[in-house]
Amino acid sequence: MPSASSGSSDSFRPVPSGLWRDADFRRLWLGQTASQLGEHASLVMLPLLAVLTLDASAGRLGVLRAVGQAPILLLALFAGAWVDRWRTRTTMVLADAGRALALGAVALACLFGRLGMPGLFVLAFVVGALSVFFDVAYQASLVRLVERGQLLRGNSALEGSRSAAQIGGPALGGALVSLLSAPIAAASGALFFALSFLSIRRIHRAEAVPKRPEHPPGVGHRIHEGLRFVARDRVLRAVCLASAAFQFSFAAMMTVYLLFLPRQLHLSGTVVGLALAAAGPGALLGSLLAARLPRRFGHGTVLVCAAALGDGMFLCVPPLRGSSAAIVPALLVVGFVFGFGGQLVNVTIMAVRQAATPDGMQGRAAATITFAGMGLAPLGSLFGGFLAGEWGLRTGLLVAAGGMMLSPVVMAFSPLARLGRELPAPRGGPTGG
Repeated sequence: MPSASSGSSDSFRPVPSGLWRDADFRRLWLGQTASQLGEHASLVMLPLLAVLTLDASAGRLGVLRAVGQAPILLLALFAGAWVDRWRTRTTMVLADAGRALALGAVALACLFGRLGMPGLFVLAFVVGALSVFFDVAYQASLVRLVERGQLLRGNSALEGSRSAAQIGGPALGGALVSLLSAPIAAASGALFFALSFLSIRRIHRAEAVPKRPEHPPGVGHRIHEGLRFVARDRVLRAVCLASAAFQFSFAAMMTVYLLFLPRQLHLSGTVVGLALAAAGPGALLGSLLAARLPRRFGHGTVLVCAAALGDGMFLCVPPLRGSSAAIVPALLVVGFVFGFGGQLVNVTIMAVRQAATPDGMQGRAAATITFAGMGLAPLGSLFGGFLAGEWGLRTGLLVAAGGMMLSPVVMAFSPLARLGRELPAPRGGPTGG
């Protein structure tokens, strides 16, 4: 594996102003799209396999989702220290290859009738662990390829690809599990990760990876630097708190939601996939407007309003009753508005985080925020399983959806709400790994 020094900033050439005219940016975009499509398909596919094929209980589904999310808590900080010393391209390629092999193993286990909950737990953990490395590397990759003035446009383009994946991924995962065989459903996810592997592998531009010092500090010291940097920055600290509130509640809500739709509303796997995919078109619209709205109304205003609008939509789901003809359009509206608001928050938060962080801390800052925020997702999934089992699906969903409103409240009373039209400047910090 090449060292960071081989991709030093001395040979760095930023992507020209016309992002889409650059072949390497297009390869990153295509690889990101394929990877996210496979990831979003598997996020629906594995729980639906457990519910529809293995007849998993609410508790087991909560454990499955928690196992898949546990690597965020266990590995995110290590992944950040790793990414700040190595090429993001190499990390993303290896993660794609590993996830393709893991889902291939799920397909083989289904084919030979050997798939069970213990095996699904193991493979969900492997896929989740590799996704942690890919996501941290992806968040640091753009800063190494484009100039800081292009971050909002670049993030808008890449998050647009994630929106496209949100459109196709859940619908594809739900449809394949419901209409085709389980081996084909699992193999389809592997193919998307393989496509991402082939595309990102063809990126040739040297990255602006900070040079390694003559006596580099240990992993523990680098992780501590990342934690200390984020904790001392008021803006990044607020991002951590808002992310933690959202991710815990969202994980709980999604665990109950994946049970509520098929068991309480009696919807098929295909319709469940479509309901989840409705967030995709909304997210696509959000990513298109994310490069404009913060510069017109201010980054803080967009963050608070978009979070309140998107997160609040799930409070409309627990009261739903009646036939699927009336329920499905309502679910599509909920998903669309949630996707729109959530994508505005995602793009804006990522641009704020990247702009406020020195180049040598990008991986560790992203990993620290991921650890503090999404690290609570496994606990949220377990809490969602508890709510569904002890309080019932409708009440549990209402409680979890109400908890999602904590995130915009945290933003409204933090320095994030006071951000204006300009992105914050880096506050200083270590530049090397």
